[in-house]
Amino acid sequence: MDMITRPSVTQFILLRISILMVVLLGLFYMSLVYILGRYEDIGLDMSILAISMAIILLALYVGAKRVERRLDAINESLRNFTTTKELSADGNSFTKEFDDINKNLVKVLQSAKKREQDKQKYSAKLKLKNRQRGEMISAIAHEFRNPISSIMGYAQTLHEDKNISRAIEEKFLEKIYTNGQKIEDLLGRLILWNKFESGEARLHIGSFSLHPLLVEIIVSLEERYKSRIITIVGDDRSISADRTLIEIVLKNLIENAIKYSDDEVLVQISPKSISVIDRGRGISQDDIGKVTQKFYRSSTQSWDNSMGLGLSIVKNILALHDTKLKIESIEREGSSFSFEV
Repeated sequence: MDMITRPSVTQFILLRISILMVVLLGLFYMSLVYILGRYEDIGLDMSILAISMAIILLALYVGAKRVERRLDAINESLRNFTTTKELSADGNSFTKEFDDINKNLVKVLQSAKKREQDKQKYSAKLKLKNRQRGEMISAIAHEFRNPISSIMGYAQTLHEDKNISRAIEEKFLEKIYTNGQKIEDLLGRLILWNKFESGEARLHIGSFSLHPLLVEIIVSLEERYKSRIITIVGDDRSISADRTLIEIVLKNLIENAIKYSDDEVLVQISPKSISVIDRGRGISQDDIGKVTQKFYRSSTQSWDNSMGLGLSIVKNILALHDTKLKIESIEREGSSFSFEV
């Protein structure tokens, strides 16, 4: 069913006023003729009255048009409030009522636009969270698949082959232990990353020496990477920081250097900073600014960065200590990861 077309404000006012003027002209004519008994010069009187009414009608038309334009502007602002420019609260309204309507409408539009902007921000934030959650699940599945498959494979062989030699059995058990340790490390990084994401990470500042801490880290890494050489250079010094978190930082950086290089890894202690230096494959200039992003994986290298969280965790820990990770690298020559304490 078609909707009835309503007249505009101008049409509505002019129609009603025109009808009223015709009635008034008729009453004026009847008054002159039947009440006052005038028959001469009646045309002149009617003409003067008609001209006066036409002038009034014209003035009403101009005013009505002005009202119509203002209402059209208000209606357009309401129809497209997300894209239109806001109405000015200091409008040139010609009556107090329209001025009040204009001011109140501006408040409504501003409130509606703010709610719409907040809604869009929330939607964008929700989409980002969902995308990150999907990336995290994908990264977890990718990282856990290999060690779990290895454990299952070695365990199945030990279970099914009753004649396996003691030497191979010990080798397989060591592989199972190593992959189990890798899963434990991955879970530890996930838990730590979750603390940073939720803002639960807290510092426990204390004074400690760097050299003994580095020796502990190197001993633990040498058990896993038996053929690798890690050398500490520079004089020992004490720092004030969270020892547990700094240990995570140094262990991450040293282990990364071991993974992406074949030569000796240097840990350099200087009066102001600590650096981990390798002579490995290096990082491209495009990747240097991205490797500390969570879940980031280089498209040009097979980065095994523990779900892409290792350097992201390092970045967050150093931020808690009011310092930053500095990365210098040349492809096929090596990299240097350093931070000031």
